[in-house]
Amino acid sequence: MDNLQKNNSADCIIFDEQAEYCHYVASINRGQDLRYYLETLGCQMNEADSEQISGMLMQMGYSQTQDIMKADIIVFNTCCVRENAEFKLYGHIGELKTIKQANKDLIIVICGCMMQQTHVVEKIKKSYKFVDIVFGTHNRHELPRLLYKRISEKKKIYEVWENSKGIAENVPIERKSRITAFVPITYGCDNFCSYCIVPYVRGREKSRDPKMIKKDIMKLASEGIKEITLLGQNVNSYSYEMDFSELLHYISDIPYIDRIRFMTSHPKDLSDNLIKAMKDIPKMCSHIHLPLQSGSTNVLKQMNRKYSKDDYLVLINKIKQSIEDITISTDIIVGFPGETEEEFEETLDVYRKAGFDFAYTFIYSKRNGTPAANRQDQISDDIKNKRFAKLITLVNEMTLKSNINDESKIMQVLVEGRSRTNDTMMTGRTRGNKIVNFKCEADCTGSLIDVKIIKGHTWHLEGEMI
Repeated sequence: MDNLQKNNSADCIIFDEQAEYCHYVASINRGQDLRYYLETLGCQMNEADSEQISGMLMQMGYSQTQDIMKADIIVFNTCCVRENAEFKLYGHIGELKTIKQANKDLIIVICGCMMQQTHVVEKIKKSYKFVDIVFGTHNRHELPRLLYKRISEKKKIYEVWENSKGIAENVPIERKSRITAFVPITYGCDNFCSYCIVPYVRGREKSRDPKMIKKDIMKLASEGIKEITLLGQNVNSYSYEMDFSELLHYISDIPYIDRIRFMTSHPKDLSDNLIKAMKDIPKMCSHIHLPLQSGSTNVLKQMNRKYSKDDYLVLINKIKQSIEDITISTDIIVGFPGETEEEFEETLDVYRKAGFDFAYTFIYSKRNGTPAANRQDQISDDIKNKRFAKLITLVNEMTLKSNINDESKIMQVLVEGRSRTNDTMMTGRTRGNKIVNFKCEADCTGSLIDVKIIKGHTWHLEGEMI
């Protein structure tokens, strides 16, 4: 444990200095009705980062708008895990040029994972000269200083830290939900899966001080949050004075928090102690997201995943035997370089044997800078698309079967709000992280409701209040 603590813990960067810049910018903005537009591309960690960006902008006197044409500052928080996210960003930036021409005072900010790539920043400098501020993942907390500098000096700003200098604490946060909340506990990743760009743009793994984590959760509880999700690129490798299972026990007694979730887990780090903690702690939700990526041991080795298909299936069986009514979801990548038809069929076979409840599926996307991108045995788009369609068919069949098996069961649902398609229906999630829609005339948002499942659909459960 001492070794883990030494290697994995991180220094704290306290936000006080940036809070002063928040004050400076707020003073400049005083008396003006200024608005920000924020678009997030990417994962839950990006969503959590954007909540910090929103919090800082609110402190600087900006209110949020969903209408990009009414914004005084536009922020795109970027992702580079898959190629389509990059294409999407460049399309968005191109569209901003005409908006900028119509509003010379508009400030355009591009930040996040893509900005940790030198070639991307150079492309923005060269091809999108109307962008005002660029920063990366490691200096996100410095937005107030960067914005103050842009306003006061009228210069373009490109500041991207190559490495993290610690974890910024006490950063203001504007939550998207008043019922559930993300709580990052680790940043970065040490796994270096051969297809993944995350360790290169997020940096090496760092764990937060457990006292700061608990402080955050206690504040969320006081604000009425009912459910928290602990986040990390590899959340169960957390180590700072305690391991992840110990952290779960440490936070489990916080009043008014009804549910605790976490993601994303790595199979190689999912310990017996963690399984036991999930079983023993009443607040732990009965859901685990455990990426498989491939069902072929050979492909897993090429991916640098550090487990075999047999290791994975043994782990799945252990989880199912230990935790009653556990829901298990996974990630699958189709078309990794060199993947044969037989190896793809192994993935389908493991998927069936594992009996997943649902899955997030991806076509392999070559990421420059990763070992897999340099391989000469890339799979053609045609083959990848055919395999992907076959996988989707299996996933949908098994997801529907899992949901049909829930019919007649009574499940506790945390209500998140009204259905977007039918305002007479409420929607929420079970402890197993399945979406349930049920009829309710009164607004019971934020309540824990017992619902009888009357029908299982592919993408959700339909229920009735009891």
